[in-house]
Amino acid sequence: MRACLLLLPLLCLLPLAAPAQSTLSDRDHERVRAAVARGEMVPLADVLADAQRRHPGTVLEVELEDDEYEVEILGDDGVIRELEYDVRTGALLEVEIEVD
Repeated sequence: MRACLLLLPLLCLLPLAAPAQSTLSDRDHERVRAAVARGEMVPLADVLADAQRRHPGTVLEVELEDDEYEVEILGDDGVIRELEYDVRTGALLEVEIEVD
């Protein structure tokens, strides 16, 4: 089953992030927190810090999809990039550039 969990409330900790609402239930939040506490997932804050270092700009969206964090950034250069990270290791797997 393909789970898609928006993690946008955590973006309020980043400068320039647009406010957004969460679609995570309390149970989803607890499941993710527990996985991070057990070391099964890297903290989203670590992934966001890496994404911002690599591609400075405004974080538009963050999703947890299957075993990947997906971070969408509007770069300072005006280009939208989607960075995919492994949730267990925090390794950057792929960068996609969105083309109109």
